[in-house]
Amino acid sequence: MDRDGVLDARAVDRLLISVHTELQRLSEELRIGERLVHLLGPLFTAVRAASGQPGPYRLVDVGCGLGYLIRWLAATNALGTDVELVGVDLDAALAEEAQRLARAENLDCRFVSGNAFDVPEVATVYVSTGVLHHFSGSALAGFFRAQAASPALAFCHYDIAATRLAPVGAWIFHRARMRNPLGRHDGVVSALRAHSDEALLRAAEVSGIRPLVYEPRGAANPFCTTLRPIIGVRPQLEAPLRRALGRDARRLVGRADLLGAGR
Repeated sequence: MDRDGVLDARAVDRLLISVHTELQRLSEELRIGERLVHLLGPLFTAVRAASGQPGPYRLVDVGCGLGYLIRWLAATNALGTDVELVGVDLDAALAEEAQRLARAENLDCRFVSGNAFDVPEVATVYVSTGVLHHFSGSALAGFFRAQAASPALAFCHYDIAATRLAPVGAWIFHRARMRNPLGRHDGVVSALRAHSDEALLRAAEVSGIRPLVYEPRGAANPFCTTLRPIIGVRPQLEAPLRRALGRDARRLVGRADLLGAGR
């Protein structure tokens, strides 16, 4: 910060890159890549079956940060060669650093800065990890409406599960794993801002999308639940997705099912 109280843009960029580098450890320890592939594999199987068209298909990571998920998917080729991998972040410094890391690792993926719903890289499937709690009220509904208005066929967004233990767990983990005070503070605040399953399903009830929660809070052990996804599919994709999931399809729950279970 200079004498006029204006933040140094380069120092802010360095701080954000440093904090997101520490956040990558969280993604590694929570096995974010494996968690998403457990659902994205069947989801792309459903997309291929329903579309009847060969690829390429495009996965776009909204708010990708340093691109851990996209880089992990590129390194493992977990979704197949017909899926293009693109990360988008509003912060140009983070997107540029993600692209630098991808080049250093010789990975076939791309990163761009901007609004994920405005960039030319139109998605077949949108994903995110740890983004939803940054939205509230009409902004959260607007986030889902933007995806429904796009040509995308589906989305899969992982975020913090809203349990009573989440803030305590976030405090313990971030104190143990993160050195930067900003990262420690953000971890607890993020857990406090987490949305309930019902709130997410209500916000995602937009025209042309069937929203579903995978392993809702009521069906999971709160001591083991850290993140859980909300999935949205075009109506014609729900049946092929459930077929592709096999027995795990019973873990997909819509809002009506969730409200019924709470009676």
